[in-house]
Amino acid sequence: MAAFTRDGVGKRVAYYRSVVRPKMTQRQLADAACGALGTIRKIESGERGVTDATLEAIAHALGVDPTRLRADRGPALRAVHDALPALSAAIATYDVPDDGPTRSLISLRTAVDEAVTWRLGAQYTRIVRTLPDLITELARAYHQASAQERSELAGLLASSYRSADAVAYKSGARDLSARLVELMRWAAPESGDPLLAASVAYVRTETFFAARAHAPGLRALEHALDSAPSPNEQCQIATRGALHMRAAVIAGRARDAAAAATHLAEARTFADQVAEGVYYGTAFGPDSVRIHEVSVAVSLADGHVGRALNIANEWKPPLDMSAERRSGFYIELARAQLWSGLADAAFESLKAARRIAPQHTREHPWVREDAATLRRLKRADSEELTNFAEWCAAT
Repeated sequence: MAAFTRDGVGKRVAYYRSVVRPKMTQRQLADAACGALGTIRKIESGERGVTDATLEAIAHALGVDPTRLRADRGPALRAVHDALPALSAAIATYDVPDDGPTRSLISLRTAVDEAVTWRLGAQYTRIVRTLPDLITELARAYHQASAQERSELAGLLASSYRSADAVAYKSGARDLSARLVELMRWAAPESGDPLLAASVAYVRTETFFAARAHAPGLRALEHALDSAPSPNEQCQIATRGALHMRAAVIAGRARDAAAAATHLAEARTFADQVAEGVYYGTAFGPDSVRIHEVSVAVSLADGHVGRALNIANEWKPPLDMSAERRSGFYIELARAQLWSGLADAAFESLKAARRIAPQHTREHPWVREDAATLRRLKRADSEELTNFAEWCAAT
């Protein structure tokens, strides 16, 4: 279905390119959206319509949610939710994939790496449109491969399941997410890589968060730490540090302040030994640990919230961090500010999260809860807040 310029789409594209992203030229937008300069010019001038696929590519290049460019601002992430059944069907045949062609191992590796980049950038629409076919192809390649290639293909499957899980979990499809986690747990041992198994333990924590089973989740992470390889090299150090970082958060949710402090201290120790980066699909380093300090403070609540505000007063996530992690920082900060009576600051943080990763922000349950609370706190007459609450479906 096309979104036509008569509805003002072209004007909105021009506005976000020239006002919200003032340093972006039409050529830069065309390059970033993998389109032609002439196409961008015609769209902005109203000479041609825009397909959904082109509009989404432009929106990703501008760093805005596609619905902000459309005239009909439909339900949140409709395209993502509509595509979830195809993802579910793809994983149902993991052990009996359909016959068909498979690309080379190098090409498959490139495709999986691209999906990881989209996951870290919270570009869920791209993931859900690509992953069903990619997962099916990877399963086919795995079952056809020689023993020598199977281990790497198992690792690629685990990584692709993780990218798919990011969409399922963030979209509230908890059963699908749990199935993907179990497939990760199947694939990781097949890869023969103990660090991959540790990274899957990190992701598995989602199932404990979803079930509010925080104490068992903490035990599972501590068991994973006991089984993880000794931290002698960069990836081993980062993987162990990430597990401690995750354990600190779930300990906070369990209201175990002592365990949270212990795991945070361990995470800081390991973070001091590596540069901020992505290790086995997980961002880790000094900046990631700071963000998790905010998360732990919010999880512990009560007398700990001030710690989140203090961190935010002294430090902000650098621009080169993954979009999902940066937006998560502002979502957590907004909750701390709201609890501290700083309603205006909380709304500014929510808007910052939206600018960084609109899809991630829109689907986050805390965003909907906090936006609804803000509307009730003497701000019902704010058109901007009302629009924001409607955008994220706050009730």
